[in-house]
Amino acid sequence: MKREIITTGDGSKTIHMPDLNEQYHSKHGALQEALHVFIEMGLEHFLKVTNSQADLSSLKGKRYFHLEPLQILEYGFGTGLNAMLTAQQEYHIPMVYTAVEAFPINEEEVLEMDYGQFLKDQPLYEALHQSGWEENQEITSHLTLCKQQKTFEKIENKDQFDLIYFDAFGPRTQPELWTEAIFNAAYKALKNGGVLTTYCAAGQVRRNMQIAGFMVERLPGPPGKREMLRATKK
Repeated sequence: MKREIITTGDGSKTIHMPDLNEQYHSKHGALQEALHVFIEMGLEHFLKVTNSQADLSSLKGKRYFHLEPLQILEYGFGTGLNAMLTAQQEYHIPMVYTAVEAFPINEEEVLEMDYGQFLKDQPLYEALHQSGWEENQEITSHLTLCKQQKTFEKIENKDQFDLIYFDAFGPRTQPELWTEAIFNAAYKALKNGGVLTTYCAAGQVRRNMQIAGFMVERLPGPPGKREMLRATKK
């Protein structure tokens, strides 16, 4: 299947598959989408809720992250953009970042995406992509990465994660990634109070999340999308 690198609306790049009319990130702005959906509405939201709206610069709240690292699971490592932005978060919270990807991008695509230059941290970008699979590797002083090459159906964790970045290809092209069974497994993988966030706002996706047990919110979407979804395990 043909794959090509395109520049999105905010100047950042993504991988486009013309045969499917699908891309890894929004053509309206890959960086803006990732920052809005996964960092602002996901990571920062979780930290605020966990710490009772505490000042995030100090994170003096209920959760002591130096004793219990933040556990993040990403459905779809892809280009590594979400992981890179998470590693660059300014709070320096200890985190364990697990990323599941069935079909990793190739070395040529890694080089051509050039997020290291775009986000002004080439060593971090290289470390994320050069790290081994199926092993924990310290990427920065506060982020440990574990990349797992497998399909979403093989995720069987229980009560492990605080936050899920759900960044699969859309239900129009891969509906099997957005089923009730997939969200049942995601629900089980989260701790109580854990959060799942995704760019998708499709009605059937929202209903599948609710059937799995999530409390689901419709939120303003990133540029080019009216809405997105955030789901919480209660």
